[in-house]
Amino acid sequence: MGVCSSKQENDTNNTNTPQQNAQHRPRTGQPVAGSTNSRRATPQSKAKDENYTSIKETRQISKKHNNSVQKKAKIRDISNLGDQQLQNMDADPNNKEIKVLLLGAGESGKSTILQQLKIIHGGGYSKDELLEFVPLIYNNILELGNDLINAREKLFIKVEPNDSEFSKKDIEEFKNFALETDDAESSNDNENDTDADKDRKDLPIKKGNAASAVSPKQKTRTIQTFPPEIRDILKKLWNLRSSQKLINSPERSSFYLMDSAKYFMDNIDRITEKDYVPTLQDILRSRQKTTGIFDTHINLGSNSNLHLFDVGGQRSERKKWIHCFDNVTLIIYCISLSEYDQSLLEDDGQNRFHESLVLFENILNSRWFARTSVALFLNKIDLFAEKIKKVPLENYFPDYTGGQDINKATKYILWRYMQLNRANLNIYPHVTQATDTSNIKLVFAAIKETVLENSLKDSGVL
Repeated sequence: MGVCSSKQENDTNNTNTPQQNAQHRPRTGQPVAGSTNSRRATPQSKAKDENYTSIKETRQISKKHNNSVQKKAKIRDISNLGDQQLQNMDADPNNKEIKVLLLGAGESGKSTILQQLKIIHGGGYSKDELLEFVPLIYNNILELGNDLINAREKLFIKVEPNDSEFSKKDIEEFKNFALETDDAESSNDNENDTDADKDRKDLPIKKGNAASAVSPKQKTRTIQTFPPEIRDILKKLWNLRSSQKLINSPERSSFYLMDSAKYFMDNIDRITEKDYVPTLQDILRSRQKTTGIFDTHINLGSNSNLHLFDVGGQRSERKKWIHCFDNVTLIIYCISLSEYDQSLLEDDGQNRFHESLVLFENILNSRWFARTSVALFLNKIDLFAEKIKKVPLENYFPDYTGGQDINKATKYILWRYMQLNRANLNIYPHVTQATDTSNIKLVFAAIKETVLENSLKDSGVL
């Protein structure tokens, strides 16, 4: 890869005023009209129709290339590679390698995008790979229970008279079970530390199956079966009138609860059955913090190979590696549209939206990516459409004046990101729903035909 330097970028902030919002409703899988493929984005810029791929054209592209895609994918953890090793990861010169850096703040949907690529282009998941997700999904369910209990205690929510079937004893039993599984996992981690450290020294590149980058390998409770009594307690807790009032109230933004909480609770009876095998939707709804750097190879056919880097880590770690990816063809940056009222999991004093803006600005205007195009995924449009009806966007951004109009709200958020493009990079926005396989398939078909091929032509690869 490109020359690695230890010099880092400085964080900067930028404040702007909004423009008149557009009038057409955004559609998932379709590039956002009015702000893409322009060298300079301004509030007054208007996009030309020819700069975009329509839904109809995108479907034709997807159908055209579907049969040519070789469904093979290879994912490995490259977190332990040094700078020199990262630089020497160039592909066979006879192949057209498309290097893509996948970025975004926590819970923006990066891992879900990676999972979708495996489903679409990597042959999907075997039964054994599906079963690897069972502990992670059970861990998610236990965590959402703990988060809801903590929120009730934090906000002094009391059990209402009509909720008399639920007791403090139930809460104690649930907490004790969650604590026991945590203790068991901590013990297993300690026992394996020595061997794991040794393995990392002997094998700096950890290779695994195609699901290894998105399967529950990192500090996940080892629970393989979900006790019926714990399931019943959690169902009672979730269905309490006071709990539902809390979840659907403006107070929802003051505590953390994973986006897929309702999905898992709606399906908890099926998920906790004996011999449970996760569905693809269960996997896509699961949540695990990405740590380290994973690279994914996907063969697109015709000597074309997609080399995608999925990067995690804290803000302090980001500056250490970002300069090692200076020759990527494309950056896919994911944002969660529904996070405008939420705080970071690791820092409840920091708004997620503002954290995402800071990261985007630093990446966009970094000298390491001066010739890189950006695909901006405005993700979780489904959750955003529901939330904006309950939590006004103007409560957090007083200069927004579009009310509950989902199109105007989406355009406003996109505008906030586009204003940070001081480097005049090509930015290609797409409204996405990462849990919808057909949507992501259309989006990547459009990206392959427009952004990637144009970028490769500019760089002389094509």
